[in-house]
Amino acid sequence: MSSLRNRVMLIGRLGADPDTKTIANGSQYSRFSIATSEVYKNEQGEKVEDTQWHNITVWDKKSEVAQKYLKKGSEVAIEGKLVNKNYTDKDGQKKYTTDIEVSELLLIGDKKD
Repeated sequence: MSSLRNRVMLIGRLGADPDTKTIANGSQYSRFSIATSEVYKNEQGEKVEDTQWHNITVWDKKSEVAQKYLKKGSEVAIEGKLVNKNYTDKDGQKKYTTDIEVSELLLIGDKKD
């Protein structure tokens, strides 16, 4: 059960092309966001679509795959873990983010996508 403690699995579409960077030690990472949507009916019987955005980070070989094959609108399945980060913005305000650090990446859809 310990492998279930911090595990996230999502299927979604990229909101923009991956942004790839290389750090000082030579490791490469790519960041992108994916949207997941859920459709349901509210109390009035109206159809409602709820879209959530998720920040994704992939490293090294998976980053190379993301850079080569993913683009805005691509559908992917990911598995990873939640990573909480904080930083201070240019105005001195402390900001918090939650990213998903990917351990498994699966491209979904046609080759033409």
